[in-house]
Amino acid sequence: MIKIFKNMEKKDLLIVLLVAALVVFSVFLDLRMPEYMSEITKLVQTEGSKMNDILIAGVYMIICALGSLVCSIVVGYFTSLLSARFSKIIRKKVFEKVESFGIAEIKKFSTSSLITRTTNDVSQIEMLLAMGLQLLIKAPVMAVWALLKILGKSGELSLITAIGVIIVVTVNLIIISIVSPRFQRIQKLTDKLNGVTRENLTGIRVIHAFNAEKFSENRFNSVNEDLTKIHLTVTKTFAWMDPVMNFVMHFQALGIYVVGAYLIMNSTLIDKINIFSNVVVFSSYGMQVIISFLMLTMIFMVLPRALVSIKRINEVLDSDISIISGNFKGSTKEKGTVEFKNVSFKYPDADEYLLKNISFKANTGETVAFIGSTGSGKSTLINLVPRMYDATDGEIFVDGVNVKEYDTHELNNRIGYISQKAVMFTGTVKDNVAYGDNGKAKPSIDKVKKAIKIAQGTDFVEKMDKKYSSHIARGGTNISGGQKQRLSIARAIARDPEIYIFDDSFSALDYQTDLKLRQELKKSMKDATNLIVAQRIGTIMNADKIIVLDKGECVGQGTHQELLKSCKVYKEIALSQLSEEELENA
Repeated sequence: MIKIFKNMEKKDLLIVLLVAALVVFSVFLDLRMPEYMSEITKLVQTEGSKMNDILIAGVYMIICALGSLVCSIVVGYFTSLLSARFSKIIRKKVFEKVESFGIAEIKKFSTSSLITRTTNDVSQIEMLLAMGLQLLIKAPVMAVWALLKILGKSGELSLITAIGVIIVVTVNLIIISIVSPRFQRIQKLTDKLNGVTRENLTGIRVIHAFNAEKFSENRFNSVNEDLTKIHLTVTKTFAWMDPVMNFVMHFQALGIYVVGAYLIMNSTLIDKINIFSNVVVFSSYGMQVIISFLMLTMIFMVLPRALVSIKRINEVLDSDISIISGNFKGSTKEKGTVEFKNVSFKYPDADEYLLKNISFKANTGETVAFIGSTGSGKSTLINLVPRMYDATDGEIFVDGVNVKEYDTHELNNRIGYISQKAVMFTGTVKDNVAYGDNGKAKPSIDKVKKAIKIAQGTDFVEKMDKKYSSHIARGGTNISGGQKQRLSIARAIARDPEIYIFDDSFSALDYQTDLKLRQELKKSMKDATNLIVAQRIGTIMNADKIIVLDKGECVGQGTHQELLKSCKVYKEIALSQLSEEELENA
């Protein structure tokens, strides 16, 4: 719990100290009022008392009440300000931490869980701070201070107060022991509910197409009912607190008056005034003690869930980062080269290697293609270049420098990456193509248009309502798969990088568009190095070098014609797509 509050700034800690001081002063003022009440009681019952003395004591009571009110208002303002600022800092820290994650770290947390941790869990901590800074300080201080003030004044009345406190503490402990384990499940089910909802919304077309609405509703209802049941259990358990507190409060006051009346009846005239004064003081302070525990009850309703949220957020913040940025930012002797030296790779949680002893070099301006059956490791291999993962064994060099030595931003600035799944962000066509920072000036509209033209996207963009300012929905749901791929390729072109990585980025294009795009790429980016993963022979047959992968091993390197003669795996792939006559004439 302490870890997360280390994120507070110094000025926030000063505010906490100010709030604590104001709360203690407010408690002091609240506990002074029963003393003035006791004094007024004695003055009223004592012969010869002056009205002026009674009025002065009453004025002091009013001053204490107003002072306590002002302190409460100031404390409320500062706690709201502090909790809102703190939650802003934590949300930022969590978001930045998640952005620094590699693929390995992302897989430890589901998307829905990270969303819940960034929103719901942070809100729980904000609520705890808003209430806790006031009540967690005020309640124990008031309870202890009130008990000290009445301690030793009357054994019988002290015993009644002690019994009330014991009952309240016991009930609170029982209730907390019941609800605390359930809050962990509530947060996990919230993650699950978020995940099911996201899946239903993302896959709405498939759901409609397969008439799976009822199935989706049942999945959602199942999680929703589980979450509702736990919430009801927690709420019903907490519902016992208020009536128990009120019962104890009123019966404690009744007990004090009954015992006080008995003591007054059996005392001398002089002692009656003191006993009556003690009864007034005990009833007031006894009420303050129970109110203190009522305040703690409110905290107990928030604290267990907030503690779970703190633990979940710390899990994200304390996650170790596998991809550590280097420091290299300088110029290099080589430009646009990629070299693998005896590279092997296995996933962190796997026993077997996915890639084994891969070696090749892509020189400046060359096109190097990768082909192989599904699961042969093609995408994994090229994802090692931008350090989505780090190689388990061997070394990878970009422009003659080991990728692990590069500053992460410097390495990414040299690469134009087109992912296997085209990703579009909410915004305009221009926003999506000019996306990100590559260490240079933001691409101008002319550069965006040129990139889209090279990517064979001008035709469909020009037909959109606002052309380059047309809206793109989140995930690109308002455009086709082929259009998304072309805009994704245009995004990489607009960066004007040294190295292009195409991770099966032509799969959604028809053959004619694929051919035109590759011809335009070759003409416009003749000095850039291209690494292409593809399933189609037609896409890669003109590459300078083709690397054939089979079960993670390199089983062939060479040109299209060389591999047809020397590599059995490549020939089988080629014949599965094209006839022998087409291959001979290629």
